[in-house]
Amino acid sequence: MWERTLQDLIRGLRANKKDESKFIAQAIAEIRQEIRSKDMELKAGAVLKLTYLDMLGYDMSWASFHVVEVMSSPRIHLKSVGYLAAAESFTPETDVLMLTTNQLKKDLSSKPEDVAVTLNGLSHIITPDLARDLAHDLIAMLNHSRAHIRKRAVIAVYKVFVKYPEIVPYGITRLRERLEDTDPGVIAVTVNVLCELVHQNPKDYLALAPQLFHLMTTSSNNWMLIKIIKLFGALSPYEPRLVKKLQPPITDLISTTPAISLLYECVHTCITGGMLQGASGNALARMCVTKLAAFLQDPDQNLKYIALLAMTKIVPSHPELVAEYQDMIISSVDDPDISIRMRTLDLLTAMVSRTNLQTIVQQLLSHLVRPDTSASGLPSATQSLSQYQYRTPLVSATPKSTNAPSQSPAYRLTLSHRILALGAQDTYENVVDFEWYLSVLVDLAYVAGVNVGQQIRDQLVDIVGRVRAARRFAVQLMLKVLTDESFLANAPEEGSCSEILWAAAWICGEHCGELAEPQKLLPHLLQPGLVALDPEIVAVYLQAATKVFGYWAAEQANTFETDDLPKVRDAVDMLLDRAGEFATSPDIEVQERAAEMVNLFTFVRADLSAYRPKSDVGMDMAISISAGFGGGFGDTGFGDNNSLDPGFPKSLYLIRPLFSAYELNAVAAEAQSLVEIPEDLNLDAWIVPPPREFTEPDESDDMVEPKKKKKSKKGKEKELGTGKSKGKSKSNGQPDAGDAAGTAAASRTAETAEERAERERRKAERRERLRDDPYYLIDDRPSVSAISANDVDSIPVVRLDDLPPLSQAENARLPSLRNPSLSSAPQTFVIDKTGELPQGSLSRPVSRPVSRQTNKDDANSLRDGASPAVAPPSFPLYEVEDEIARTATPPIKVTRAKKKGTSSGKKKWTKTGDTSPLAE
Repeated sequence: MWERTLQDLIRGLRANKKDESKFIAQAIAEIRQEIRSKDMELKAGAVLKLTYLDMLGYDMSWASFHVVEVMSSPRIHLKSVGYLAAAESFTPETDVLMLTTNQLKKDLSSKPEDVAVTLNGLSHIITPDLARDLAHDLIAMLNHSRAHIRKRAVIAVYKVFVKYPEIVPYGITRLRERLEDTDPGVIAVTVNVLCELVHQNPKDYLALAPQLFHLMTTSSNNWMLIKIIKLFGALSPYEPRLVKKLQPPITDLISTTPAISLLYECVHTCITGGMLQGASGNALARMCVTKLAAFLQDPDQNLKYIALLAMTKIVPSHPELVAEYQDMIISSVDDPDISIRMRTLDLLTAMVSRTNLQTIVQQLLSHLVRPDTSASGLPSATQSLSQYQYRTPLVSATPKSTNAPSQSPAYRLTLSHRILALGAQDTYENVVDFEWYLSVLVDLAYVAGVNVGQQIRDQLVDIVGRVRAARRFAVQLMLKVLTDESFLANAPEEGSCSEILWAAAWICGEHCGELAEPQKLLPHLLQPGLVALDPEIVAVYLQAATKVFGYWAAEQANTFETDDLPKVRDAVDMLLDRAGEFATSPDIEVQERAAEMVNLFTFVRADLSAYRPKSDVGMDMAISISAGFGGGFGDTGFGDNNSLDPGFPKSLYLIRPLFSAYELNAVAAEAQSLVEIPEDLNLDAWIVPPPREFTEPDESDDMVEPKKKKKSKKGKEKELGTGKSKGKSKSNGQPDAGDAAGTAAASRTAETAEERAERERRKAERRERLRDDPYYLIDDRPSVSAISANDVDSIPVVRLDDLPPLSQAENARLPSLRNPSLSSAPQTFVIDKTGELPQGSLSRPVSRPVSRQTNKDDANSLRDGASPAVAPPSFPLYEVEDEIARTATPPIKVTRAKKKGTSSGKKKWTKTGDTSPLAE
């Protein structure tokens, strides 16, 4: 029989490319026959072919026992085949490994050739059980007379330490002896093994520091020096005395070695080992930064990469040294290698400060500006920015070429996130000029081209809430965004950052007092093109339009003249027309706000239509204002005293108080935890009690009330009077519907006062019993018959007489927005980093639960005049800034008047004390 060798198998595979699976299946069938042979040469050849097929992905676990048989062969060339197959195919789950223990012990005590092969194979197949059984034999091999056996034994001992850590204290002594071996190869292998083991438990290897230090100062092998330096980098944090000992030799290596790899390892060890502290550490740090800066100018990209990586680790301790090479670092952002640019971004993020933030951000933002490649008629973001009045100087920079890797969406997203993170770091700690940073955020929205609009929106709103001095410029900036038609046209596109429109509308609506002519913003807030925006943005637009009109109307009322009335009417009509278009929106939020606007401004328009201005020539003002407000306010009694009527429509002051009761500011993160828990709060009680168990209604409760019956006659039978009722007939003695109605009427006429009171009591009890029944509907409204049709005096009336005019201090107009072309003195921006806290609370949240009695006692002590506890210095007391005194708006009173001239003799009741705030 002719057997294929490994060479024949490989040739066959190459010759059967089209039908490889069939050839391999045939070859495996032949191998199964060969591997059962008693001829060890043939068996070893079959195992060798199986090993090759295993490398191609075919399973050979079924031949594990045959591999062990080849491993036990006394001939070295067959034994090496067996160990090679074992290293390739055996796993920790291989069941025949337990059969190899004695064979391995035997081979370790055999000839040096067998020992070498065994050590090589054992390093790959060792398991925790084998490591436990062979640990002492392998450690004994460290003293073998032959150097190549000692080298292999050191590597095998490393695997034993990993699989069986309990042997480490015993074996570390023998490894220490190998550091003083006469063969340099054994020393190098030992150092390499220690470099891998030291990361598991560095304290176990501190005793090796003297031998390692001696090797570092005497060896000239750069690769071994690199390993020793790494060892000391892991050991020095656990032994502070090593830092002072290592500084001189490492400084000498950095200054003299021409090997780049060793130089970098020395620098990296100085950083990770804490050797850059103190006076001597500062000099070493300067030397390290100088060497790394030289790497940045090297054409080798690998050196640039490791230099940026190392500088990022030096920045936290020595930022001033890295800042000296700021221009060189920023230029690395232009590198075509994406990995270099990513490491540069990491370094720039770490080295940013108040002095270099603007330079770094401008350089990063310029990479996002790309040339106009659009063929559409709409202007691109770059063209819009070129006409943008408040753009930052970087916008005019030359954009990168279209072939630049910065056009990648993933990189643009990363770059945009880094710009936002640089500005918002430590609550805008590094931002000196917030007007500049607000412009950067708007520029980023124009040129980003990726989905970062939500982050830009959040920062815009956050800055306006925290930095009061920047609000006017923010309103001015957002006004430009709202009036930019190109930005609105591009909003539906992917990556358009349309969320900035949300922030623009909210800021202009909340702080519309910074606008000189807020009414000019209303058409932009309600333009028809908004239907293409996200419904969440449209809802904010509608709310902002209501705020802007409310502020502008109140300002008009403050200096109202007769000529202003048509202008206000036109604004109201425009708002009603535009808001009506959004009332049919499929989004519930937009629909609700639009419906509220329509109803609110319909009320205002009715008041404006009913308004009659006072005569300038002294005409008699006997006309009642209440008659003039017909349809708008009803009979309010406003005409009783014409001398108190203001010279403007009262509805102009209706909307502004709805939004100006409180100023929206940033809220402290711990504000919720400082809210005092009410004493009467029971967290275990039901908020909504569960429904009671359903009970059948008692039929006796309804016996008093007569039952209504349907008339049985229908159609022709009704006309002829011959129809028969459903159910029982008249012949059974039952009265017809007419008789029943007459009987019920007679019973009601004869009902006494006691019976009526008893019936009402039983009905009230039944309603109360069925109130929690989910299958029983109760109408709490009074019946129609209970209220007379002509009882108009009982209708609640809204009175606006008590609304006082605004104080004379508010007559002065707000100043117009400052002209950006006129530069003023540098403005100081104060950042509210803490945020609002509950009134009278400290800025430190409660750290432990306190009993209610304790809180009560503390409150009593404060009322008695005791001084409150002083907050620690790092948590200052919360202080409320003084606000401009305002005249409080009295609530609207809703009263019920007594009915005059009633003949029933029943008493009418008047509800007092029911007031509702105007904001409701």
